[in-house]
Amino acid sequence: MEVFEYKQDYEWQSDWQIIVSIFDTIDYLKSLLKKLNVSYLREIQQKILILNLQKYACSLQNYIIEKYSKV
Repeated sequence: MEVFEYKQDYEWQSDWQIIVSIFDTIDYLKSLLKKLNVSYLREIQQKILILNLQKYACSLQNYIIEKYSKV
């Protein structure tokens, strides 16, 4: 049973690092988009894009939490 728990901990750590990396990447993309000189409409589209990416990342985060809390 201990080997299973170790594997589970390793998988949790790996999945969580990926989630953190996704959020970091979204933050980086957000900073890059701020540097662009675009029209107001494009700025709104960029904000919507970032919000959708954040929403998806949050749903992945919740999935990971749920996945490992059931075990």
